[in-house]
Amino acid sequence: MKQTVLITGTGRPYALGFNLVKRYLEAGDTVLASIRRPSEALEELKKEYPDRLHILMMDISSTESVNAAAWQAEKLTDHLDLIINNATTASADTMKELPDFDLDLIAPAVNVGAVGPIRVVKAFLPMLRKSAMGALIVNISSEAGSIGKCYRTFYLDYGTEKAALNMLTMTVRNWIKDDPNLNIICLHPGWIRTNPGNNEAPLIPYEHAETLRNLFETKRHDKEGPVFITYTGEAYPW
Repeated sequence: MKQTVLITGTGRPYALGFNLVKRYLEAGDTVLASIRRPSEALEELKKEYPDRLHILMMDISSTESVNAAAWQAEKLTDHLDLIINNATTASADTMKELPDFDLDLIAPAVNVGAVGPIRVVKAFLPMLRKSAMGALIVNISSEAGSIGKCYRTFYLDYGTEKAALNMLTMTVRNWIKDDPNLNIICLHPGWIRTNPGNNEAPLIPYEHAETLRNLFETKRHDKEGPVFITYTGEAYPW
């Protein structure tokens, strides 16, 4: 059964979001791909899938922008079957330790990386509730957001935003627990080659996007399994 998918953070052709868009389009699905700024790569992809790829301009740090994108999406489709909240951020100080880190950079990162995905969920919730197959929300988190597994002395911004995203995901999960047609998870996607030249990362975005696409379908109606999982489907410590 074909589905309608919203994916955020899709503008970079070498990153996960763009490759998830490609995989869902290749599977025959309709994709709403959101970006904060114009993407030449996404525009080129739209030429290949003019009827099934729709590009939304959306800044997830802004409630007004997210609500406007939801209004635009309602003109394109009457429902959503899947949201993949992939957009995130990190500050210029993310690799610095406490003495050198500008702590004023943490709050903006949390606004984008934690609150932003929940803005999307809230704005698009009416469309999710209209899914005939049952809707799934996937928040792309990170092992860096695990408090139990924390070992770094840096990532003060990135780790905090992902930990906050995990908490918000679980809180929303509790709120929808009695709705059999709506589910939410957060995912540690693994170490992916999301930057040019980062050949140390073992996971190739295009190949890994298909692994994740298949994984998500196993979680659509799984209300009893773990909420914070790895790309293998195993539970990851909060």
